[in-house]
Amino acid sequence: MEILDTTIRDGGYAVDFNFSCSDVKSISSKLEEMGIGLIEIGHGMGLNASSPKNGIAAQTDEEYMRAAGEVLTKSKFGMFCIPGIARLEDLQLAVDCGASFIRVGINSDQIPLTEPYIREAKDLGLTVMTNYMKSYVLTPDEFAQNVLLSEKYGADCVYIVDSAGGMFPNEIREYYDTIREYSSIQLGFHGHNNLGLAVANSVYCAKLGFDFIDCSLQGLGRSSGNACTEMFLAILEKNGYRTDVDLVELFSAGYDLLRPITNKDLTDPLDYVCGYAGFHTSYLNQINTCAEEFDVNPFRLIIEYSKHDQANMDYDKLCLVAMGLQETTVCGVPICPSVQTVQAESCLDHTSQF
Repeated sequence: MEILDTTIRDGGYAVDFNFSCSDVKSISSKLEEMGIGLIEIGHGMGLNASSPKNGIAAQTDEEYMRAAGEVLTKSKFGMFCIPGIARLEDLQLAVDCGASFIRVGINSDQIPLTEPYIREAKDLGLTVMTNYMKSYVLTPDEFAQNVLLSEKYGADCVYIVDSAGGMFPNEIREYYDTIREYSSIQLGFHGHNNLGLAVANSVYCAKLGFDFIDCSLQGLGRSSGNACTEMFLAILEKNGYRTDVDLVELFSAGYDLLRPITNKDLTDPLDYVCGYAGFHTSYLNQINTCAEEFDVNPFRLIIEYSKHDQANMDYDKLCLVAMGLQETTVCGVPICPSVQTVQAESCLDHTSQF
C-alpha cells in the first residue's frame, strides 16, 4: 500500500489555489524526506484548470511541475486531469516537465470520456489512475462494469472517490468485493471528511488491501478536507503496520509548512503526539520543562516516556528517559520503521477492529 499525497493539489482549494512555487518546493522536498513516494501537485481541478471560472492559480501548470522536478530525486510527482478541462496536449506538457503519473478524474457515470486521455497518457509512458468522482452515484455492480472499461482503455489503477465525504466502511466493502469479482486492477481510495470518516475509511481500505490511499498534511483539502496524513499514519503504526515515515517529523511538518499559507484552523502537533503515545495533556508542563533542561525533542520525550508510564508523571523517571534520548543518534525512538511497500494483509489481525 502506498500513500499518495494530495496536499499541493486538493489542498489548493483551502488556499484559493495560491500555492507558490516556493511552497511546492518546500512541501515536496519535506514529503520526500519523510518517505512519501507519490506527490500530486497543481491546481485543484488539474491541468489547464486555472481560469476565472475555476479559480486562478498563483503559478502555471508548467511552473508547478518544474518546481517539483527541481527538488525531487526519489519521490514521483503527477497531476490531476479532468477531461473537458484538460486538453490532450497538456499530457505531453506533463511528460516534458517530468511528471510520472496522471490521475484522470471524471464523474463515475461518465467513464467513456476518459478513454482518449488514458490512451494518450499510456502512449506517453505515464502511469494512469482513473478517479471515479462521486463513486456513490453508481451501484457497486455498475461501478465494477465501468472498471472493465477503464482497464480496457489502459488504466493502471481505479479509485473509489468519496467526493461528498459520506460513505461508510460497509459501503466501501461492497464496492471492493464487487470490483474484485470482475477485475484484479489496482485500487485506490480518496476520502473527504464531511462526516468525519475520511481517516477511518482510509484505515479500513488499508485493511481491505487497497493499493493506494490519498492523504494530505493536516487533512488540507476541498470542503472539510481529506484524510489527514498525520492521523492515518499514526493509526497504522499503532496497529502494527511498518512505515518509512518518521512520525515525529511528520507531526510537526504539516503544521509548520501550512501555517504561513492557510487561514484554516490547523491541529496542534501535540494533539497528534498525545493521541499516538496515549499521553495525558495535564503533564505537558513537566514535559516542556524537562525537554528544555536536557535539550531533547518534547515530542520524542512524550513518546518514550509513555512506553514506561501512561498513567502517572514521575519527574525523576522522566529525566532518566530524557538522558537516554540524549545518548542516541536517533533519539532512542524507533517510531516508524516502513508505508511505501507495506503488505496490508500481514497486518489484518492488527486492524480488524476497524
